[in-house]
Amino acid sequence: MRPDATVQAVLFDLDGTLVDSAPELGAAADKMRTDRGLPSLPFELYRPMAGAGARGMLGIAFGLTPQAPEFAALREEFFVNYEATMLSNTHVFEGVTDLVGALVRQNLAWGIVTNKSKRFTEPLVRSIPAFASAGAVVSGDTTPHAKPHPEPLFEAARRLGLEPGRCIYVGDDERDIVAGRAAGMRTVAATYGYMGARADATLWQADGTIASPIQLLQWLNEA
Repeated sequence: MRPDATVQAVLFDLDGTLVDSAPELGAAADKMRTDRGLPSLPFELYRPMAGAGARGMLGIAFGLTPQAPEFAALREEFFVNYEATMLSNTHVFEGVTDLVGALVRQNLAWGIVTNKSKRFTEPLVRSIPAFASAGAVVSGDTTPHAKPHPEPLFEAARRLGLEPGRCIYVGDDERDIVAGRAAGMRTVAATYGYMGARADATLWQADGTIASPIQLLQWLNEA
């Protein structure tokens, strides 16, 4: 039986929530350093910022912000590096495959809402067999807005044929929780992702918190 009849779907962020793509993201940025004769940086510096994508990786590698004049060109170089290796070591977090299987067995629809560009989202999702059952995949450039705007979540709900209030959104970044709340969804913070040492999920006002993917099943039963 469905854990809660008012819940008809679970939507997930991708990087840091369903998949661990930090190794490829960090390597893509670090290659830019070594290509310029700069010393390599420890992976541990990159990992906490992996959820911020190019912005986070270039911030670590070069201390750049998106306002820097050279940011756009370096971001495209980063994208090219990442695209070349993005499927080499990215993997689902432990428990994700079991979680997805349990949702399907309970007749709960599920989907992915990420700020990752379709250029990267689609091949990555296709490469993971467990994701074949996703009823909606919304990328950062699917709608005119990215998270924390709620429009990507509204789009996912439309694709599933559900009211947003029937969906739960799970993510590892504060912007995920902001977007979910703005869309009228209950939200769950995934603390096993890329939050970083300075992040405090208790301040995000999520409806729940999980320390591993499979804990979501318990939360659904108790919600």
